[in-house]
Amino acid sequence: MNNLVVMKNQQAVTSSLQVAEVFGKNHQHILEAIDNLTVENSTVKSMFVEGKYENSRGREYRQVYMNRDGFTLLAMGFTGKKAMRFKLQYIEAFNQMEHQIQTGGFQIPHTMADALRLAADQADQIELMKPKVLFADSVATSKTTILIGELAKVLRGNGIDIGATRLFQWMRAKGYLISRKGTDWNMPTQKSMDLGLFKIKETSISHSDGSITVSKTTKVTGKGQQYFINKFLAIKS
Repeated sequence: MNNLVVMKNQQAVTSSLQVAEVFGKNHQHILEAIDNLTVENSTVKSMFVEGKYENSRGREYRQVYMNRDGFTLLAMGFTGKKAMRFKLQYIEAFNQMEHQIQTGGFQIPHTMADALRLAADQADQIELMKPKVLFADSVATSKTTILIGELAKVLRGNGIDIGATRLFQWMRAKGYLISRKGTDWNMPTQKSMDLGLFKIKETSISHSDGSITVSKTTKVTGKGQQYFINKFLAIKS
């Protein structure tokens, strides 16, 4: 479960979209809960900041960033064993990010010597990470979509022992693909589309009787490829 907490404006935060995904809740319900918190007590407004995200169709939707206090208030209403486990993981993620900020992971140099030393250290780290970063960035921004079966091959190339059939099963079980039998079986769920993980390719097929049917194929976006690779590598580790 990578990137539960990120750095934004020199503060450790998470987003409503991330919280909805981790806790398995409807994103709109999370937004409504945040709105209720800020309406009931205006003093908590500073814990939440409005933001936007773009889905696979290029449409912008609302999301909200929150700091540790905002997340704590929001998560108070989440119950159950799984919810408790996720809360603890979030607390640990906030602790790690805030520790980095306090101990220099995101330090601001105060002298020219400190600035030069920090620049040299960062250059070394960037050079070491360069192949991985270039791969991740190129995949995330790629316009090329691939089939789920092809994603299974990419995962195997990254040391994940999984085939196409098991990958489909995993995606259905985790709520990325629709599991109910019918015409939309194995189509992306709304959550997956909102996250920009998939695109649906539609192909018109002409039949000898003159009728035309439309075939729909689920394809993984560049962002989705990076997302699932990171997901499985995190599970593996």
